[in-house]
Order: sequence, then C-alpha cells, then structure tokens
Amino acid sequence: MEGGAYAQGDQTTELEFESAMTFASARGFELGRVAARDRAPSRSAAAFDRSSSARCCSTAHASRPFAAASASNDRNVGVWSVCKSLLAGGVAGGVSRTAVAPLERLKILQQVAGSTTKSYKGVLGGLSHILRTEGVLGMFKGNGANCVRIVPNSASKFLAYEFLEGFLVKRARESDENAQLGPVTRLIAGAGAGVFAMSATYPLDMVRGRLTVQVDGKGMKQYTGMMHATRVIVREEGARALYKGWLPSVIGVIPYVGLNFAVYGTLKDYAADFQGLDSAKDLSVASGLACGGVAGAIGQTVAYPFDVCRRKLQVAGWEGAKALAEGEHARRLSNVRYTGMIDCFVKTVKNEGVGALFHGLSANYVKVAPSIAIAFVTYEELKKLLGVELYISSG
Repeated sequence: MEGGAYAQGDQTTELEFESAMTFASARGFELGRVAARDRAPSRSAAAFDRSSSARCCSTAHASRPFAAASASNDRNVGVWSVCKSLLAGGVAGGVSRTAVAPLERLKILQQVAGSTTKSYKGVLGGLSHILRTEGVLGMFKGNGANCVRIVPNSASKFLAYEFLEGFLVKRARESDENAQLGPVTRLIAGAGAGVFAMSATYPLDMVRGRLTVQVDGKGMKQYTGMMHATRVIVREEGARALYKGWLPSVIGVIPYVGLNFAVYGTLKDYAADFQGLDSAKDLSVASGLACGGVAGAIGQTVAYPFDVCRRKLQVAGWEGAKALAEGEHARRLSNVRYTGMIDCFVKTVKNEGVGALFHGLSANYVKVAPSIAIAFVTYEELKKLLGVELYISSG
C-alpha cells in the first residue's frame, strides 16, 4: 500500500493446491506490490538542482517526462513480475495437481457414487479398482481441465483482489486519511476475490467434474475432451448447466477461508511459543507449511459437505453418474434429482445418512501434504529460474 514498508525476501504466489488459503494472507501481508528501489540522485542531477533559481521552473518541467518514464518503467516491471509469478504458480500448481490427480479423482468418485457402489471404498481399494478397470490413464481423468483452470483463476483472483483492496482503502480513508487495511479487511478482500475467480472459471470446474466421473466400459456416452463436454452440456442441458453446484461452492468459501485464517494464525503463534521464538514471523518454512497444512485440513473438514453437495449437483441426472451405480437400490439413488442446495443436503442425509456428506474425505486428507510440498518446492525452483521478485507489503 502507499506509504507501506516493503520487505524484500517475503515472496509468495497463488499455488492452487486445495489447502492453500484464499488470496488473503494470514500473516497480514498483501500480494502484488512490486517495490521500486530507492534511487539516489545522480551527481549531475544534484549539480543541476544547485543551479540558479532562474532555471528552477524549466527544471521542473523538464523533469516531468523523466518522472513519467520512471513510473511507467516501474509499472512495466510490476506487470512483468506478476506475469512471471502467475506462470511459476501455474506450472507449480499443475505439477502438484498432476502428482495427486489419482487421489483427487478417487475423492470425486467417492463423493458422487457415495453409497451407490462399493468399488471405490477406501483409498487403496478405490485406486486399485481404477487402475484395474481403466488403466493408468484412468487415474488422471479430468486432470487436464483442472490444470487449465489454474492460470485464469489466479489471474482473475489477483485482479479482483487489487480492485477490492483499492476500493476498501478508498472507503476507509474517507474518514481517516491514514487508514490502512487490517487483517479482517484483507480477509474480506481475499474472500471476495476468491468468489469472483471461482465464479469466472466455474464452467471449467463443472466440465472437469463430468470428465472426472465418467468411467470406461459401462456403455455410457463419453465426453472426448473439455471442448466436446462443454458443447454437449450446453446443447443438451442449457448454458445454465455450466453453473450447477455454484451456490454451495460460494457458501463453502466462508467457513473454509475464515477457519483457515483464524487457525493458521493461532497455530503459528503456538508454534513460535513452543520453539521459543520472539515472533511467528521467525518460524521456518517447514513450520509454516505444517501450520498451513493443519489449518487447511480443519477448514476443509468443516466446509467439506458443501464440496460434496457441489459435485452431486454437477452430475445429478447425468447418465454418466448413473453408470457408477451397482445394484437396484443404488440405481434408484442415482436417479434422485435435486431442486437446489438445501434439497441436496436433505435428500443425501435422508437416503444415505450424515456420513455421505463426508465421502472421499480420507482421500482428500492423504493428498494435502504432498500437494503442498510439491507445489512449494516446484515454485521455489521456478522462481529462481524465472527471477520472480514479487514484494510483499506489510503496510
């Protein structure tokens, strides 16, 4: 922020693994400000400034183009750094998602199939069934759409955060010209940016859900890819179908981000006290990642029923989901239609029990740690390669 202190060395990006916090940082920092290094005036400039007062006016006018050029250069550096950060984050996110894609696909299959099949029961049993019936490539269905979504999601989230940040600062300074954004305000801006980005890229998530769920050898009509799936969905179900399950996704952001923010900060404080450190800022990267992983797991657990509801709404009535059913009772369950989010919750609990709202959670837990670790290490290496120098403002 304007007038804030810039710190070189604290660097971050949007690594789109599931347990990462929405754009607001729990450390109270904000992303996206590229600091212009302090420039000492040159000797010639100093000598020029000491020239006669008769030339002061012309000096001021002459310096304007140079000031404008400097500001323009800083903006160009900022845009380029953001682009490199998005690229590094996109590649890192893609690598991490691909590494845990089998677990992600199993989680979604368990969410959708629920009580209608025993084939995907358990993590090892479910992965073995996919490998046995669909081969190695079957472990990665839907991963392409999942990776394609990373960069546009991060870019739209970044732009939305910048806009919301500027808006909130402007409003705050109407009553106090020295007002700064506090942690809660940053949380609001981060959550708002997350909702905007999710909404902008939600059709990709919808298509990814369908591609992930379809199975081979069941006599069902297959989508051949993202574009084909999109065309078929729009033609057969209408354009609105691309936003099936959007509402529980939005509502699920609230407990997820809120708990992530609160738990992450609390855990870091406890960790700092336990290690005898003066401040949570002195924690090692490993300790910070561990706190983030635990906070992410807690946030995901509370918000998980909304994720299950989203997936069920995305595939409700679709023949591809019905193909997962095993047995007459299972086929009846697969034919259930939902009028909305509340109806989905009620019918799921009534037909399958409360436990159905947490199907796939174990697979989700298993993938959190490797996802974070792989994304972080990959990003750090790419950051060195690309020379990413995003600065974090604590002001």
